[in-house]
Amino acid sequence: MADCAIYPGSFDPPTLGHLSLVERGLVVFDKIIVAVAVNPHKATLFTVEERIELLKESVSGFPTARVEVDSFQSLTVDYARLRGARAILRGLRATADFEYEFQLAMVNRHLCPDVQSVFMMADYQWFYISSSTVKEAASFGANIDDLVPPAVSKRLRQKLG
Repeated sequence: MADCAIYPGSFDPPTLGHLSLVERGLVVFDKIIVAVAVNPHKATLFTVEERIELLKESVSGFPTARVEVDSFQSLTVDYARLRGARAILRGLRATADFEYEFQLAMVNRHLCPDVQSVFMMADYQWFYISSSTVKEAASFGANIDDLVPPAVSKRLRQKLG
């Protein structure tokens, strides 16, 4: 079986930082499943279907046999096990990310020791961006074209006016 990793997240919206992590993850893994986490308790700007659509359009330049977009509504380790993934790929931007991700990784390791958490530092040009900051900037009319894929920029403008 090829090495497969799950890259979970809310992706509300997808950013160029997310795509950078997918691209860099493909150096390590044969396949990456970009998995939109469905959390009914978390308010999102885009629906799950919209986020999947935006991600599919955003990853269309990657080899289709190596990058898949999906969604899940369960524990990440359960989804990873279901999909036969041996790793959960996560990006780190700063110390706060590390503390949160470390805690999740320890719980995931306890729940499913055969699925490993793999962390990659964000590329320097994406270190400062997050979906939240992109949405906030876009809501005030800022040009976010250099932070998100073109389809995301267009949809943000449509949603936020």
